[in-house]
Amino acid sequence: MPAVDETGDAIRRTRLANERTYLAWWRSGLASLAVAVGAGRIAPALAGGTTWPYEVVGLAFAVVGLAFIGYAYVRQRQVEAALQRGEFARFGDRPALVFSLLGAALGVATIALVLAHPS
Repeated sequence: MPAVDETGDAIRRTRLANERTYLAWWRSGLASLAVAVGAGRIAPALAGGTTWPYEVVGLAFAVVGLAFIGYAYVRQRQVEAALQRGEFARFGDRPALVFSLLGAALGVATIALVLAHPS
């Protein structure tokens, strides 16, 4: 039975996890862009009346989607650089707070749209 290089295996697994996380950021970004189309274009057409609130919320979802995709690259590079140095790249408090606040704001805006146009 060949010897197992535990350190090499751990690094390979970490790099693969980093790749999966990168793709998850992309999936989140693409999902947010899809919601942007739904909120900004499809929902106003179905609701009738004033469209600008839907367009604003749709635009905000699009901005968040682009932020997810952009941060995916930044985070992937941070983790890869830390691996090269033999260190751990912690997910920072600032991006976590920014994405949490954006998500909460979009949630509140979505609730407001739903309550403003009851069926």
